[in-house]
Amino acid sequence: MIEAARTVKWVPASAGKRMEDWLNNMGDWCISRKRYWGLPLPFYFCSSCSEMTAIGSRQELEQLAISGLDQLKELHRPWIDQVKLRCPKCDGVAERISEVGDCWLDAGIVPFSTLEYLQDHAYWEQWFPADLVIEMREQIRLWFYSMLFMSVTLEGIAPYRSVFVYEKVHDQYGRPMHKSLGNAIWFDEAAEKMGADVMRWIYCAQNPQSNLNFGYGLADETRRKVLTLWNVYAFYVTYASVDRFDPTKHRVPVAARGDLDRWILARLHQLTGQVRASLDEYDAAAAMRQFEAFLDDLSNWYLRRSRRRFWKSEEDADKVAAYLTLHETLVTLARLLAPFTPFLAEQLYQNLVRSVDPAAPESVHHHDYPVAERSLVDEGLLGDVELVQRVVNLGRSARSKAGLKVRQPLAELLVKVAAPAERASVERFASVIADELNVKRVAFVDALADLVSYTVRGKPALLGPKHGRDLPKVYEALRHADQTATARQVLAGQPVEVGGFTLEPAELEISTGDRPGYAVAVEDEYAAAVSMALTPELVREGLARELVHRIQTMRRSADFSVEDRIVTSYQTDSDELRQVFERYADYVKAETLSRELRPGEPPADAYVETLSLDGHRATVAVRRAPNP
Repeated sequence: MIEAARTVKWVPASAGKRMEDWLNNMGDWCISRKRYWGLPLPFYFCSSCSEMTAIGSRQELEQLAISGLDQLKELHRPWIDQVKLRCPKCDGVAERISEVGDCWLDAGIVPFSTLEYLQDHAYWEQWFPADLVIEMREQIRLWFYSMLFMSVTLEGIAPYRSVFVYEKVHDQYGRPMHKSLGNAIWFDEAAEKMGADVMRWIYCAQNPQSNLNFGYGLADETRRKVLTLWNVYAFYVTYASVDRFDPTKHRVPVAARGDLDRWILARLHQLTGQVRASLDEYDAAAAMRQFEAFLDDLSNWYLRRSRRRFWKSEEDADKVAAYLTLHETLVTLARLLAPFTPFLAEQLYQNLVRSVDPAAPESVHHHDYPVAERSLVDEGLLGDVELVQRVVNLGRSARSKAGLKVRQPLAELLVKVAAPAERASVERFASVIADELNVKRVAFVDALADLVSYTVRGKPALLGPKHGRDLPKVYEALRHADQTATARQVLAGQPVEVGGFTLEPAELEISTGDRPGYAVAVEDEYAAAVSMALTPELVREGLARELVHRIQTMRRSADFSVEDRIVTSYQTDSDELRQVFERYADYVKAETLSRELRPGEPPADAYVETLSLDGHRATVAVRRAPNP
């Protein structure tokens, strides 16, 4: 049994170690139970000579039976108890003992009893051994064990090729679920309240080595992940409907599309390869982590950076490429997610594929599972964008550190990368970085010391008792050491050698200072710094961007459609805001789909709000523009 168990793929691998430990330490098994239902034990006791007879087949039972066969409907109680046998030793009457077998005897023989092992051996061979068995960890000493015992006894091999083992389900606070505690959640109720696909997402994403905490609060967190995909899908459907875009009538080769499109398709096919590899290992949790990372890239990078491509009125090659790329991505995601969230996947498939191509397979579940096109996985482009995203995240951290709103333009971003070769990648996407961080210029520094100054000091309470009279020498050595290099060692948890002394990280403290006029964020060998100096012109541009944001919010509050053109009017006593309205009129009109931006009283049929922008007030009115 140990040898057979070692041929099995156990997921997680620790389950295989548990099984071997059980087999090495198992004791006797009491197989009888004093119950009514269950497999009747075939042991017949003769009261005359005390002989115990074990019946090995129905044929043997019929040969030895002296009564009760005519009423034997099936080999279960109560009918089996009526059958009496002739004792093979003394010709006395033998009766079956009253006990039934442990339920795990029934369960263990399932790979044989339910597949006609004795009646149709060729049929049984088609199904044995099982490719995959899934049950909780306690079955290692129960069902998995009993099946293994029966199979090794009868065939000398394990009855399963792979076994997936998981832990218990508790409530969302980590307590065991019990009806008596009032914290049990019934399946029908959960499916109705949180949705079957949300439930499936929760289970698939769970590390099988940990207990699963299940509840409606946790379901809300998962629903937000599902809604990320749904919102991207809703964006595509909304704009494709407005533009009457039909993906079956357009072709743009991937090589002819822009960096952003080729990047998300590279990520998509990278995801496809990752998910297939995870499923080959029966690792659904890893697949779900990969899905979640991809959905973040799709929503928060690709779609956000592509919005203007869908908004523009003309249908040029770039807009068509954006539509095709987003459509291809959503359809492939539906196929990838089909085993995980079958209902959501089907909804996406029917609306994205069947609605425009009735000849397509009737269901997403009729498709083969996607295969990654390795030629589309552009590793260089993936690496470049990953680096760009890292720089952008550092830039956002720096802006946050300085307390500067994202909509406020800044003069400069300074970047430190880990390797000289990475500078070319950042330069290639400098306009993307500048747009993401709302800065006018991206420049580079060669060393971390150009952005951050470090001072390393010793902790007297720790260094004094350790070094005694040498403490002044230690301090002197620290003062003359390269402060940046020493600080990096301390931050990495490494001991520092200075002046012949070895100092532990816990014995030192670090103070930092940003480059004057800049806010700096550092991560490993990378850093980004934003200029905090604001000129009057930068402040006005920031007000213009904030104004656009407020008018967009007003459009939604007024229940305008995304394609509606509007007329915007304003009143203000602020000279600063008046300059913003006049100087940035074209920008505001383009971003808000305003045909006109004019001063004056709000029309009677307009939606009106009084806006406060950095202490400046304006009354703004929006209404639908008449058809041209």
